[in-house]
Amino acid sequence: MSFDSNMDRLLVMDLVRVTEAAAVSAAKLVGMGDEKAADAAAVDAMRTALNKMDIQGRVVIGEGERDEAPMLFIGEEVGSGKGPKVDIALDPLEGTTIAAKSMQNSLAVIALSEEGEMLNAPDVYMDKIAVGPGLPLGVVDLDRTPTENIRAVAEAKGRSVSDILVCVLDRPRHAALITEIRAAGARVKLIGDGDVAGVIDTTNPATSVDLYIGSGGAPEGVLAAAALRCLGGQIQGRLTFRNDDERARAAKWGIEDLDRKYSTEDMASGDVIFAASGVTDGYLLRGVHLTPDGSGYETESVVMRSKTGTIRWVKGQHKRNSND
Repeated sequence: MSFDSNMDRLLVMDLVRVTEAAAVSAAKLVGMGDEKAADAAAVDAMRTALNKMDIQGRVVIGEGERDEAPMLFIGEEVGSGKGPKVDIALDPLEGTTIAAKSMQNSLAVIALSEEGEMLNAPDVYMDKIAVGPGLPLGVVDLDRTPTENIRAVAEAKGRSVSDILVCVLDRPRHAALITEIRAAGARVKLIGDGDVAGVIDTTNPATSVDLYIGSGGAPEGVLAAAALRCLGGQIQGRLTFRNDDERARAAKWGIEDLDRKYSTEDMASGDVIFAASGVTDGYLLRGVHLTPDGSGYETESVVMRSKTGTIRWVKGQHKRNSND
């Protein structure tokens, strides 16, 4: 089963409106140094916009669990209660630190699938490895060493290892990984935050990123998988747990095999629609900017669908309200 063509058009444009609303609200706080305030503004705007959609939506990837997040928690129902039953993965402000510091690649992100088609991942860490389109299935694998994966990608692309650029989150936990990548002869692109954008960079030749490796949030892994379902590429993920509380959280959401290695399709299957709006400028999207006369905001968004392979780029202008 998949969305019919009329529903596709409605959902596509509605999702763009949702990410635009979150991006504009967050952008008003870009550079202010307050991550929580920017995130809260994006969450509130996204929730309001989602509840205007004619869907029976269930948040499977959100801002935490009910007792940890007042808005858009995992399991929350959104939408008007009419229309198709859908699962929703979202990050109203992907890259909160980036936005607070007015750095590149902060996004408002959402993915939608038919009911039961996205992994209901707990809010724990996930080891991830991802590559862009055009490479043999299984070219990378979490069970191989970073050096082995780098060599495999270089061979598949017909390049030398020294040509390979690997994107990694700049975190102390990745110190050994970064050392191994460089020892293998490859180059490293360090990012401060925003690993959904980091994974998507593997699909964009303008970034020169060949491979993404590292540990980050499991929810972001599902969102990245949804994007790759539409753009092409491969991602593998494996949940990691720091304590018994996190293992119990996984059990709560029905995850029994704690060592399972998830493929792209395991995380986001069926007919997937993915949308993102830029909050700050990045390789994928331009961020929110004031119009030249200061009367409104300009946005840039992308929305895509896995079934059709359609990618739409949307530019919008939005009037400022009296409170801005």
